[in-house]
Amino acid sequence: MKTKIFMIGLITSIALSLFNCVQETHLKTIRFKLDMRNETIANKVGVRGNTSPLSWNETFYLTDDNNDSIYEGEIKLNSASYDIEFKFVNQDDSFELQDQPNRSIRFAYKPEIIIYEATFNDSKHINIQKLN
Repeated sequence: MKTKIFMIGLITSIALSLFNCVQETHLKTIRFKLDMRNETIANKVGVRGNTSPLSWNETFYLTDDNNDSIYEGEIKLNSASYDIEFKFVNQDDSFELQDQPNRSIRFAYKPEIIIYEATFNDSKHINIQKLN
């Protein structure tokens, strides 16, 4: 009987310690601003990536409401991870930066609002602002 009680206590302690090891998630708001002025065709412009709400299989579309060829959009995610990887796409499935690494944003371990400004197919002209 004492062995059963000990085992139940041990299993309970292990289960509770596992639940306490889960990292806290933080809200990340990412505002994308993508310059498409150098592209002859800009249609169905968006982002694909490795963290929900982004996906490598479906495009999260950006919009150009004022017709200045700067496409914009915002995603929100709760994350405990330290980064996100993504690429911009044109015409729904033409990925930029072929044979080059994915774009990425490193996160701080806190809630953040991030503005990511870039030029399509240009990994050098990037501006990342963290507002908080």
